[in-house]
Amino acid sequence: MNIDLENMSLKELRDLQKAVGRQIDGFEAKKKEKAMAAAQQAAEEHGFSLKDLLGGGKSVKSTVAPKYTNPEDASSTWTGRGRQPLWVKGHLDAGGNLDDLLIK
Repeated sequence: MNIDLENMSLKELRDLQKAVGRQIDGFEAKKKEKAMAAAQQAAEEHGFSLKDLLGGGKSVKSTVAPKYTNPEDASSTWTGRGRQPLWVKGHLDAGGNLDDLLIK
């Protein structure tokens, strides 16, 4: 198939570009559907659903052990990730060091 791109107007070229984009997206979607069907069939041949093998969509959150503790209240801890608690900021503002708060 030969398309004479040189003699097409800008509008025709843009319309062609959109049409090609839609075809590419449709092609990729069909390939993905075929791959998903093949994966589902392979899983079923082994007695599983694809959802079983992929974890059922549940995300498992891991917990991080606390690394720092408030010297004035041992029940207040911080992992060292995310925003610093006020007691950590207060300690640092007072000239303290994070190492002072390490859980031993």
